[in-house]
Amino acid sequence: MANRRNFIKTTAIASVAVALNAFGKKEEPETALVPKGTIRKPIVLSTWRFGIPANEAAWEVLKNKGRALDAVEAGVRVPEGDPNERSVGYGGRPDRDGRVTLDACIMDEYSNIGSVACLEHIKHPISVARAVMEKTPHVMLVAEGALQFALLQGHKKENLLTEASEKEWREWLESSNYKPIVNIENHDTIGMIAMDSNGNLSGACTTSGMAYKMHGRVGDSPIIGSGLYVDNEIGAATATGHGEEVIRIAGCHLVVELMRQGKSPQKACEEAVGRIIKLTKYRNKDLNDIQVGFIALNKKGEHGAYCIQKGFNYAKCDETGNNLLDANYFLK
Repeated sequence: MANRRNFIKTTAIASVAVALNAFGKKEEPETALVPKGTIRKPIVLSTWRFGIPANEAAWEVLKNKGRALDAVEAGVRVPEGDPNERSVGYGGRPDRDGRVTLDACIMDEYSNIGSVACLEHIKHPISVARAVMEKTPHVMLVAEGALQFALLQGHKKENLLTEASEKEWREWLESSNYKPIVNIENHDTIGMIAMDSNGNLSGACTTSGMAYKMHGRVGDSPIIGSGLYVDNEIGAATATGHGEEVIRIAGCHLVVELMRQGKSPQKACEEAVGRIIKLTKYRNKDLNDIQVGFIALNKKGEHGAYCIQKGFNYAKCDETGNNLLDANYFLK
């Protein structure tokens, strides 16, 4: 009888702790939302070669037992602030009107989400997205409203169009031929997913979007379930490439749901890419003009990646090191 009472008491305490966390309490129990038997192994994955320095910043948080949410924000801020990176944040290629518009989203282990789209003049849209998540009753702010909110949060308004990006844009204007080059103009996002030492998952995604897009165009990157999705019971996924195709299948939600069904992260990424390929053929579109890549991470610390065609790579960082890996691909 005593054992039963102790079990009930322990269960009640745990339930209250989880409930308090769900309503925004910052202190969390060591085992918050972590299933029994989970392998606890801090790890961070991010898309493309700029994932290497981004992972370094994220790992500084993770190695000190920091929260995955803080790690992914710190990580993606690195390429956001680098003027030499032409597809994310400051220095990103503009739309066809010469305006640099940024999209970003973030998601934590409690399914809290924040997003901004078509945001101008702010170097770190991921931090604005986090503020939307934590300081507003909404999940997405766009365009002028997002800018007003960012300024109220203390972000500095500045010109994000660098001299190099402006030069490229003016050269493009001479022909105005909109045919994005796969793995260059489509190489347009950093997505990052991480698991911390408590076994909790978070993710972030940020981009300046496709080069020379129509003003107001928004891709998959700021859309929860398309460019990013996190389910702390199962795993996380993020995407890069042709955002319209990712939106078409709610790509990252699909990857996570496939992992829920028991598929490995690798198999889940492969099946999601397969669905895009099937729909592309059904719509009589040329698959050679499209690139989409997914990376995924499950609660065991297992990861996977897959893309349509050669050229997509991603960075993986854990206690063994920080390495750039080439994703397997469909078109051989």
